[in-house]
Amino acid sequence: MTVLEDRIEMADDGGELTLDQLFESLERTTPEGYKVEIVEGGIFMTPQRDTHWEIIADIVEQLRTKYPRRRVKSDVRIDYPGHLNGFATDVTLVSEDAEKDEKGLWSYQDVEFVAEVISRGTAHNDYEPKKTAYAVAEVPVYLIADPYQGKCHLFTQPKDGDYVSETTVSFGGDVDLTVTDLGLTLKTDEFPRG
Repeated sequence: MTVLEDRIEMADDGGELTLDQLFESLERTTPEGYKVEIVEGGIFMTPQRDTHWEIIADIVEQLRTKYPRRRVKSDVRIDYPGHLNGFATDVTLVSEDAEKDEKGLWSYQDVEFVAEVISRGTAHNDYEPKKTAYAVAEVPVYLIADPYQGKCHLFTQPKDGDYVSETTVSFGGDVDLTVTDLGLTLKTDEFPRG
């Protein structure tokens, strides 16, 4: 099917596309090297940059000192509460007993940690609607690494669709996750700036 045929089919159905239909259509048209997410029904396509990837890799490597590879995910679609929220989070840690559903997707209920690395064009999503979706989903630990500010923002204790606790650490400092169930300290001294 072409994009035009998809649009005609949607118009004939008279309904809104589902996340599955949107992602299926986008998989056929997304250029290599781009990441696609759907945030509150809006489609966002961003190129992967070196700075972005270096921070993601650093976080993954540090998580891997404590957690097995099968629990650490990057750019894997997980659907979150809210209107058409299909995120491909930069780094996700799922629970030990997490299993994919019948569609081959991980459940947001199994997410224990999320890290997003800010991209210029989609920074608003990470600070606003995605943060809200993670809080509503009760993701216990949400970390934003912002290479343009040179800071990490740690959000914990989700309650009533928001995070009760926020801590900010400049790049070069340590993000103390020992006070969370993750039980480790995240070093940021090698995080590059934007």
